[in-house]
Amino acid sequence: MAGNTKNILKWPTGKLDFSGGCLVMGILNVTPDSFSDGGKFLSRDKAIEQGIKMAAEGAAIIDVGPESTRPGAEFVSADEQIKRAIPIISAIAKKMKACISIDTTNYEVAKTALDAGANIINDITALAGERMTQLAAKRKVPVILMHMQGIPRTMQVEPKYKDVVSEVLKFLLERAKRAEKFGIPKERIFIDPGIGFGKTVEHNLKLLANIDKFVKTGYRVLVGPSRKWFIGKLIGKENPVDRTFGTAAAVALCAAAGVSIVRVHDVAKMIDVVKIANTIIKEKV
Repeated sequence: MAGNTKNILKWPTGKLDFSGGCLVMGILNVTPDSFSDGGKFLSRDKAIEQGIKMAAEGAAIIDVGPESTRPGAEFVSADEQIKRAIPIISAIAKKMKACISIDTTNYEVAKTALDAGANIINDITALAGERMTQLAAKRKVPVILMHMQGIPRTMQVEPKYKDVVSEVLKFLLERAKRAEKFGIPKERIFIDPGIGFGKTVEHNLKLLANIDKFVKTGYRVLVGPSRKWFIGKLIGKENPVDRTFGTAAAVALCAAAGVSIVRVHDVAKMIDVVKIANTIIKEKV
């Protein structure tokens, strides 16, 4: 219901309003090697322009990623991540109202990003590092905890699960409870099943088909299906930029299931998708 304060998440440096339904997070990869847009926004000016553009299109969060997490990706030093991300975060934080998340597993990168104007930590290791967890608690910022089997360099070699839904859910709940013990309140914790991170096509489909089970935990859920390999496999589109309609289908289903945030490349198009999905959901009796 619009105006319900339970649907408004506030913290010292930001606010997100979920009263209208699912929100959109725009992906801003400032890397030379990301799977879909690697190198496209490596230029500082282009990255800043893209961040401001996505915010103007309706993205509630701009997710800045200075290290590729595509399958096979190599490690990037903290110094290099800081060099790529911080000037961009600093610039766009001064020019727009949307929240900024830093997509990193490195404590120093996260700390420097928060100092520069970011106000959400997006960690694909689900706060595996104690210092990162302590940082999030001390700075009172929301965190996104993602599931990943293995590490980016090897995660797609041969992912295996006995029951992917229950195993991923169990892991995320354990990490969420751990974060709470460090002083991060439940309302500031988002769980992300990690679509495409150490999962086969079948694993991804199982997770999306059962995303309501993640929503029912009471934690807010984030899902990132945008342009992923499994979508290309299903619809026969090898080029990631040709997977917009496939992405839209996954986004609409996530919004209908009660997912709080979808992480996407094509912000304007996916804003339309979630707007229709959110409007239809409100009519349910």
